[in-house]
Amino acid sequence: MRRSPGWLGTLPLLAFYAFVFGIPLAALLAGAFTSRGEPTLANVRQSLEGGNLTAMAGSVQVSAVVALSGAVLGTFLAYAVVTSRSTALRNAVLTASGVLANFGGVPLAFFWVATLGNSGVVSGLLGLPSGSLYSFWGLVIVYLYFSVPLMVLVMAPALDGLRPQWREAAANNGATAWHYWRYVGLPVLTPALLGGVVLLFGSAFAAYATAAAMGAGTVVPLVTLKIANALTSDVLIGQENVALALSLDMIVIAGLVMLIYLPLQRRTTRWLQ
Repeated sequence: MRRSPGWLGTLPLLAFYAFVFGIPLAALLAGAFTSRGEPTLANVRQSLEGGNLTAMAGSVQVSAVVALSGAVLGTFLAYAVVTSRSTALRNAVLTASGVLANFGGVPLAFFWVATLGNSGVVSGLLGLPSGSLYSFWGLVIVYLYFSVPLMVLVMAPALDGLRPQWREAAANNGATAWHYWRYVGLPVLTPALLGGVVLLFGSAFAAYATAAAMGAGTVVPLVTLKIANALTSDVLIGQENVALALSLDMIVIAGLVMLIYLPLQRRTTRWLQ
């Protein structure tokens, strides 16, 4: 049988990916494993030592807390919206989530500094201690501002897929609400939940502008700020290749997260077949 030439239609897309991702990746690998034109592993070793390792651990910790907290809060908010009888409320929340999920960078930092900063409006009214925003949990709260709406956008379609007939069938067979969620609801929602957690982790892990504008690097070490300092600082000279090695470390961590996520997704999607 003659093979269909339909795969030829993917060539432009493959060429685009090779250009957009392949060339930067090749340059990153070349810089991470060379020093003054000579092959070396010193950059990678240095990226896993001292302050660089602390910054990597700080980014992973912040991203994990944001991903788990955002997944829980976003899922409950999405469930409240989906089960609401008010169409106007649903449309308003989903529209706001679409806007807030893309609200970040310097404007987001200014918003929180003006609200909960040392001279912020709300911090002054509530008498919050100075510097409460510039801490680990302060950064987590700031990141949740765009992470929770993003989780709402991920979970709303999945929650819409829960058919009312499934709950009715479970109730007719004597199942309680716990049994329904344990054996029906959660298995159906697990792929979306896992995907949302991975998406939130990656979003927080790669965030840079908001933390930089807040000056969070002085309190919470973050690998993105470490990379920026190595590339642009007038004090840290000759650290460009170390910054590329740190970027490679970030890619490896993101890949490990995806390796954990994909098998779990395949296992849970088999339940639906």
